[in-house]
Amino acid sequence: MTRRPGAGAAPSQRRGRIRPTGKTPEDPGDGRWHALPVDEVERLLETGGRGLAAAEAARRRERYGANRLAEERATPAVIVLLRQFRSPLILIMLIAFVIVLLLGEYLDAAVVAAALALNAIVGFTQERKAERTVRSLAQLVVPHARVIRDDGEREIDSADLVPGDVVLLESGARVPADLRLTVVNALKVDESQLTGESVPVDKDTGPVDAEAPVADRRSMGYSGSVVSSGRGTGVVVATGARTELGTIAGLIHHEGIPATPLQHAISGFAKLVGVAVLAASALAFVSGLLLGESVRDMFTVAVALAVATVPEGLPVAVTITLAIGVRRMARRNAIIRHLPAVETLGSTTVIGSDKTGTLTENRMTVREAWAGGRRFQFGSVGFEGRSDPATVAAIGDSRALRLTLLTGVLSNEADVARRDGRLATVGDPTEVAMLTVALAAGLDPTVVRREHRVLADQPFEPARRYSASVRTEAGRDTLYVKGAPERIAGMCARMLTAEGTAPFDEGAVSQAARDFAADGLRVLAFAYRQVAEGERQVLDQEPDDLIFCGLQAMADPPRAGVREAIAQCRDAGIRVLMITGDHATTAGAIAHQLGITDKPTQVLEGTQLRRLPSGELPDVVAGTSVFARVSPEQKLSIVSALRDSGQVVAVTGDGVNDAPALRAAQIGVAMGREGTDVAREAADMVLADDNFTTIVGAVRVGRVTFDNIRKVSFFLVSTAVGLALAILIALWAKWPLLMVPAQLVWLNIVTSGLQDLALAFEPGTEGVLRRRPRGAREGIMSGLLWERTIVSGVVMAAGTLWMFHRELTATGSLEYAQTVALSTMVIFQAFQAGNARSTSRSLLRMSPFSNRFLFLATAGAVALHVAALYLPPTQFTLRVEPLRLETWAMIVAVALSILVVVEAHKAIRRRWPVRPRREDRPGTA
Repeated sequence: MTRRPGAGAAPSQRRGRIRPTGKTPEDPGDGRWHALPVDEVERLLETGGRGLAAAEAARRRERYGANRLAEERATPAVIVLLRQFRSPLILIMLIAFVIVLLLGEYLDAAVVAAALALNAIVGFTQERKAERTVRSLAQLVVPHARVIRDDGEREIDSADLVPGDVVLLESGARVPADLRLTVVNALKVDESQLTGESVPVDKDTGPVDAEAPVADRRSMGYSGSVVSSGRGTGVVVATGARTELGTIAGLIHHEGIPATPLQHAISGFAKLVGVAVLAASALAFVSGLLLGESVRDMFTVAVALAVATVPEGLPVAVTITLAIGVRRMARRNAIIRHLPAVETLGSTTVIGSDKTGTLTENRMTVREAWAGGRRFQFGSVGFEGRSDPATVAAIGDSRALRLTLLTGVLSNEADVARRDGRLATVGDPTEVAMLTVALAAGLDPTVVRREHRVLADQPFEPARRYSASVRTEAGRDTLYVKGAPERIAGMCARMLTAEGTAPFDEGAVSQAARDFAADGLRVLAFAYRQVAEGERQVLDQEPDDLIFCGLQAMADPPRAGVREAIAQCRDAGIRVLMITGDHATTAGAIAHQLGITDKPTQVLEGTQLRRLPSGELPDVVAGTSVFARVSPEQKLSIVSALRDSGQVVAVTGDGVNDAPALRAAQIGVAMGREGTDVAREAADMVLADDNFTTIVGAVRVGRVTFDNIRKVSFFLVSTAVGLALAILIALWAKWPLLMVPAQLVWLNIVTSGLQDLALAFEPGTEGVLRRRPRGAREGIMSGLLWERTIVSGVVMAAGTLWMFHRELTATGSLEYAQTVALSTMVIFQAFQAGNARSTSRSLLRMSPFSNRFLFLATAGAVALHVAALYLPPTQFTLRVEPLRLETWAMIVAVALSILVVVEAHKAIRRRWPVRPRREDRPGTA
């Protein structure tokens, strides 16, 4: 048991309750309770071993408020919904919806309404996630706490805790507030949700350095963490929003949700399209009036032109494309919570990854051992406790190794058992690792412990730095000891060697321990000696004259395939950072093994970040790949610095401490198995398998998704440009109306309305992961596609006008000529849908059945149009006539020109590509 100097055995026996002075205690400054001695903490908080009086606790409750996280009032749902209609494209669609409704075009109005509704649903869902995040965070505050008040122990609602309360902790309990520990008895606390520390932390009562990060404040217990073993007592020093948990909640509240690259791109695209549509409609209206047409006719033409050229199908197509991406990612164990995140991962330039559980297995395992002067490697054996032939053979060949593993089993408080064919474990992860490697070596802990009956045990305590057990087997009593190498070394007189025993070689043991530690491994030493029958009280004093067995070196190992995944990220132009709360040595070693850094020493710690002069963080972050021992605020600062420098940042995490950074990044990625509810609610994507390699697969899907959005946009805009040019040129040439409004609506809904959605199902190209991420400011349409849009728009307009004029001259029938113009544009769009399938690859090299939906949609659209020309009801509604066979042959021949021209353009641009502007390049602002 570790106590403060002068403390007695029980809190209630140490000293009387300090009488309150009537004033409320205040924080001594910057919340540095961890740096103060226990006596000073109790003096400042006017408390003692007997706790507070009920009356004083009530006064402090009134002063400090309830020990709960504040919840902001939710924004009314109506307000959140109305915010979704601020985009210029959405406003134009609203105006078009009203006008089309007034004109009686109910089918078109229904399509526009569906697009508006889908857009609103996506945005509404996105804005609600912050409130759910904080609600999940509040659930970590436990409902009850055991305290000492009025000289007695009682259980109270944790909301009633106040600074100065004395709280009792036991194994399995969740810490109800921030505590300065005053008494500990083998106390270990799991703080991984708050700090990222991969193993439970041994607690102590001594002051620590004032500048120590949260993960190194061993004298504190923080709200939301869990007692994994032992008991303890602590004085409440912070409640509610003043706790570390409350600080994280504040960061989440105040960190806005950043717009994704896709949202930026669509916003810019919407403004551009909106201005172009209004300009084209206004130009048609004014020029028609100047050419002598009536106001009514020109108003009808302008509205029809707007309806026909506004890509109202784009929001629907984008939503469906993202939904398809969601389904594809789900197959790869990546669960998308918000649709825009599908594409964002494909645009990512930096991935800031947590270490524990994402890059590593989040399961301690014995990787190596040193015994009898030899080094043994176990690899990843022992995860499931299966017997490993190589390990069994090594044990049979080395008595020292066998005794090293045996001591690890017998001086161990953890337990393992097989249930339903799987290994169930209970206890400290480090001790569990010793049991599982023993299982792999053929030493079943249950059998071994039954054969070696326990006589006395001494559990591990931080101050002692070792644990011990006296066991009896076949009439012989043996003392088994494990602990820190330097501690065990002072107890040993001899050591096991390949030949037998020899004098203890402290230099050799120390060098082996240093070698393991340099690789980021946690090292424990093991020793034993026979105990005479009269020495059964040997645990009352420090063991000596031991025989050294060996060392076990363990770590949370990298996940299989992660190194290859990081190499793929590098090939894809994505930089991978490690941002963890774990120790620098461990982080550096794992980062070096995974290829994130060239050397294991290239690590920047949180204490170094804290000392950085203002303004230097962006430069430091740009040149550093591993950050260790960082606080939630520092992780948030790193992410913000990357984001502000023009990077598209994805952040992974599983703990409460990761939530602010997950929300601040363009895409937050939480762990599904081991992650907290808080992290999952703050994230945009959840990894069902907690595996970094899943992210790489999701990056590919994200890039394919954006490519498909781009294909849809190119198809819709290029056909709209062709149609607008044809109508305006016909108007300026004083030709009769090229198409009546009903025909324009038909063209927009039935033909492009089917094929644009089908483009969302394109499977993508093989080399999508070998190209650089798209530029931070690059729009939906690249410079190459705008160029191709103009070229193909001119071709479609020219072909349609030529066919209209030819048939009008040949037949003298305006209705027949308008039918020909409409049909020519329909066939042009069918071929243009094929052109849109790839930016650079020839359509002739692509199977028409690799996207069967597009093939069927195109064939269906053409068939539907042909049927409309020959059915009396649609003939009357659309004012169309049946076409002769030779006319159809001429239409197909003319429409084929779009294939020839676009294929030629692709060939030219493959040879002489368009260079992106500087602001369109990855990582530029």
